[in-house]
Amino acid sequence: MANILKAIKDKDPGEKEFHQAVQEVIDSVQPILDRNPEYRQAAILERITEPERVIMFRVPWVDDQGQAHLNRGYRVQMNSALGPYKGGLRFHPSVSLSIFKSLAFEQTFKNALTSLPLGGGKGGSDFQPRGKSDAEVMRFCQSFMSELFRYIGPDIDVPAGDVGVGAREIGYLFGQYKRLCKEFSGVLTGKGINWGGSLVRREATGYGVGYFLAEVLSQHGQSIEGKTIAISGYGNVGTYVVEKINELGGKVVTIADEYGYVCDPDGIKGEKLECMADLWCVYRKSAEDYATQFGCEWIKDKRPWEVPCDVAIPTAMENELDLNAAKTLVSNGCMAVVEAANMPCTHDAVQYFHEHGVLFVPGKAANAGGVAVSGLEMTQNSMRLSWTREEVDKRLKMIMGNIHRTCLEAAEMVGAPGNYVVGANVAGFLKVADAMLQQGLV
Repeated sequence: MANILKAIKDKDPGEKEFHQAVQEVIDSVQPILDRNPEYRQAAILERITEPERVIMFRVPWVDDQGQAHLNRGYRVQMNSALGPYKGGLRFHPSVSLSIFKSLAFEQTFKNALTSLPLGGGKGGSDFQPRGKSDAEVMRFCQSFMSELFRYIGPDIDVPAGDVGVGAREIGYLFGQYKRLCKEFSGVLTGKGINWGGSLVRREATGYGVGYFLAEVLSQHGQSIEGKTIAISGYGNVGTYVVEKINELGGKVVTIADEYGYVCDPDGIKGEKLECMADLWCVYRKSAEDYATQFGCEWIKDKRPWEVPCDVAIPTAMENELDLNAAKTLVSNGCMAVVEAANMPCTHDAVQYFHEHGVLFVPGKAANAGGVAVSGLEMTQNSMRLSWTREEVDKRLKMIMGNIHRTCLEAAEMVGAPGNYVVGANVAGFLKVADAMLQQGLV
């Protein structure tokens, strides 16, 4: 196993985010490989860590002043053993091939956990939508899709939104795909409700996190009722995490961005939640605007994990919660950490939570609600129908409950009872690995 990781690091030495993602899975699946020599014989681990295809391309576009700009586009098509590649598009200056490979690798196992027929992929661009006009974003999206359309399709690769890609961006991307391919198909998820989208898709990731947290606490004889919760991001995921937690009786007291965080000890609800819902998703404004509008404390250049809470839910970016933050959360009595973003906790932080008895749930399990409803949107598109809000939400809640149960059963099977990281990795790996074996050397 160490040789496999070393070979990956030697081949791509600068891809630390990808190495981190692979390390976590390798640590978890060692017992499975020891018990099943056929996986080693077929080099499953080596194959599962190598993308089936990586696409990189230039994205030229023109701003409102007529100045030309250039960005880089990516799509990592990681694994299609279970179905068409599925995973979001991210527009953010921080992206890199390493980040997209790590996200696509994680996505492969996350999608497997949903039990829907979905492979794993991820992509996007180093474009920054913040501060751009609608016309500039439209021109960028049209240029981006003018290259990406060659590699995607409803039965090949079905992207969705991610950081920096919301309803506006999905609309522009879909319009350009339709123009180029001369077809109206389910090639993207997160579409508008009146043109092929699914009810509850916008809320799905946040609601799914709430449902999963409720399952975790119930497993330990507790509930969300009365719990104080800290989150970081305040975009689409954060908004609906707050909405679901409020519904289940908890109280969210923080939001944050790269410039600092807001502490609102009274909780984000009512008029304040309505403001937060539009702050980034519509206006692309800083979290500081929330503090100004509602007279809350704005703590500059710090993360929200210093605020005492029962549960911490990182909802923003990779590695936003490090070892020092983990120590602060533990010392303040935090009992559970649930990842609503993709790998927002560093490896050292996760180890520290496990060592100190903090319930920890990785993003590949907790935030699978988004891709689950994306899969349901694909089903509705294929059937040319729309389910009711109640029907989709019922299916989402059932899927999250099934993922929770699957993680616990897999963890128990390999002698790590209650370990959601091990359970999620083992369950996802087994599903993908078995499909790869059955399909031969592909």
